[in-house]
Amino acid sequence: MDELKVVGQPLLRPEGQDKLSGKARYVADLSLPDMLFARLVTSPYAHARIRSIRTAAAQRHRGVFGVFTAEELSVRGLLAQDEVFYAGEPVAVVLAESEAIAEDAADQVLVDYEPLPAIVDPIAAMRPDAPIVRPLNEGHEDEAAIHGADVEGGQSGERKPPNVPTLLHFCNGDVQHALAAADVVVRRTYRLASVYQGYLETRGCLAKVEQDGRLTVYSSTQGAFATRSVIAQTLQMPDHLIRVVPMTVGGAFGAKFGSFEPLAAALAQLIHRPVRIVLDRIQDFLTSTPAPAAQIELQLGARKDGRLTALSARLLFDTGAQPGAPAGIAAILLGGTYQIPNFDLIAMEVLTHKNPSGAYRGPGAPQAFFALESAVDEVARELRIDPIAFRLQHASQSGDPRPDGKPWPKIGLVDVLQAAQQDPHWRDRQAGQDEGWGVAVGGWVGGLEPAAAGCRIDPDGHVTVTVGATDLTGTATAFQAIAAETLGLSPQQVHIAFGDTEHAPYAGAAGGSKTTYTVGLAVQQAAQAARSQLLEVAAQLFEAAPEDLELRNGAVQIRGVPSKRMSIAEIAVQTMRFGGKYAPIFAYGRTAIREPSPAFGIHAVKVAVNRRTGAIRPRGYLAIQDVGKAINPAEVRGQIMGGIAQGIGRALHEALLFDEHGTLINSTLADYALPTVSDVPPITISLVEIASNVGPFGAKGVGEPPAIPGAAALANAVADAAGVRLTSVPMRPQDLLAALDLL
Repeated sequence: MDELKVVGQPLLRPEGQDKLSGKARYVADLSLPDMLFARLVTSPYAHARIRSIRTAAAQRHRGVFGVFTAEELSVRGLLAQDEVFYAGEPVAVVLAESEAIAEDAADQVLVDYEPLPAIVDPIAAMRPDAPIVRPLNEGHEDEAAIHGADVEGGQSGERKPPNVPTLLHFCNGDVQHALAAADVVVRRTYRLASVYQGYLETRGCLAKVEQDGRLTVYSSTQGAFATRSVIAQTLQMPDHLIRVVPMTVGGAFGAKFGSFEPLAAALAQLIHRPVRIVLDRIQDFLTSTPAPAAQIELQLGARKDGRLTALSARLLFDTGAQPGAPAGIAAILLGGTYQIPNFDLIAMEVLTHKNPSGAYRGPGAPQAFFALESAVDEVARELRIDPIAFRLQHASQSGDPRPDGKPWPKIGLVDVLQAAQQDPHWRDRQAGQDEGWGVAVGGWVGGLEPAAAGCRIDPDGHVTVTVGATDLTGTATAFQAIAAETLGLSPQQVHIAFGDTEHAPYAGAAGGSKTTYTVGLAVQQAAQAARSQLLEVAAQLFEAAPEDLELRNGAVQIRGVPSKRMSIAEIAVQTMRFGGKYAPIFAYGRTAIREPSPAFGIHAVKVAVNRRTGAIRPRGYLAIQDVGKAINPAEVRGQIMGGIAQGIGRALHEALLFDEHGTLINSTLADYALPTVSDVPPITISLVEIASNVGPFGAKGVGEPPAIPGAAALANAVADAAGVRLTSVPMRPQDLLAALDLL
């Protein structure tokens, strides 16, 4: 590691200039001959029976090509048929020559609904006499599988309440006895609102049928191959007949794993013209897959000597109208971060008549750590023990068991806690009147998915690395650095080609903090293999053994004889010429990693509270995170800053609000309070590098952890500043004022 020349150095993002200058091309910038624009007709009711859909008026609208309902489409599930299960569910789609015409015509589609009772409250949905929210097919893809959390062994044989498709139960010891014997017990119910991912670019796609019948789909997607699979499964087509072209993505955060691509593809097949679906902001809100709301009933017990003895938790995730909430991930993190001998954890996802939930930067983890870290902090305060020292006493280490009985792999939780103890921002912290400090831990299990990469050395000495990943967050710079370091080149000599599903090797979706960890390792292997091929060709040109050669500063030389050298370009040109004697230098790397590399961080925040207005203002922020090895420290720090901003938004501002009928009432950015630059205080970031045993150069995923501890850290800071414990987020001024009135 001490000899690394590229890895660990800050690099500029190669696509940054195009994004800043407006030259980057998004789905909304695409236009094809004969293309039609789609506009969704969505249900205003959270639950209703569809009596009829009258489209004649819309069909007569000038410039309208057609109006399509579930009856016109041969593929089921693309549009609601007979019944709707959430407000915003699409029931029809208008195709027109422009977006404006499509929008006007959509307003003329008349749908006759019979409103039905809507179940909006997950507690009500679980009552024995509750009606079924919706019928479900057997089996569903769990959010844990998508994001790399293995929760086998947690499935419970217990009888499930109504509308609970998943119930997981982890237990050990005698929790009730341990709680009864504890000297301090915190009993709280924590609540977290559903939140919107808040990306800049709304969801969009464009589908076209080629002359040979194959499909080409342009998509704002986190994963081209994942989107291809969704289309193939929905349309019952072979994967190889579908080409997904990933476009520049204007933010995703877990919400762009494939949404309306199958609908666009089915329409394009039906009418044999290109179809583009780009949602406006209101429709994006209405059809979104937000992070689920959660309620966590928790009891945490400890002895006077500071030893945690018991943890009981009942986690309820409001999964909306489809299963898939991250209950298993949340249970593992809540019960596995600290070693507590007696625990009883029940995690459930509950169906309601609201938008189906989706992923958002560490799905399940912000909810779990808000409850866990709030309770741990309260116990530490009750026992008058330093909050970090208290956490260190119980922090899980490599090899310790998780709630599912599996051992933690190599983790750096203790290391980040120790770094926080020693950091002067925390050690020398000061607080004035109505100011306070809070600290909280957050971590992520780390995702896994197979990946491959290709590496070619061109005659000019430059290298092209081809991957099937999506560059959401500057992973191009990480791949550049990895390949350049391996080949002894500068990053400027490496080009990263993000290919489509027809031309690129397989890569998993960009989610679960796994892109650099998995695809980056494939890039490293491909570069190593290309390096070996390069040395083999050079050995023949030098008439020397490959082991006698070394690669330095873009050239191959005989070890110890620097005067005998050839540039990479001089060697590569010998492999790409008429009558050449040497095979081209082209190599693959392939990975199927079986061991995750969890990443933990700790946040400390200073807040000021206004006892008159209830305002909560962050004044300073410290984030310490284990990153394994920062391939590009500038990008890593940017990821952490973004995660902090999102954590502040979740803690103080953001919530999707539904009325008693299940209708979303804040479906614009004028009504939904995203954090602004004025909400984010000065940030200090410290990187801890506990090298992964697997990742390239020891790297770990860094995307999820910084978005996880914020809500708990802020709640703990408010408790320190105001002396009251807020147990629901967002923590609004009226919530603080109400709590202060109870003093």
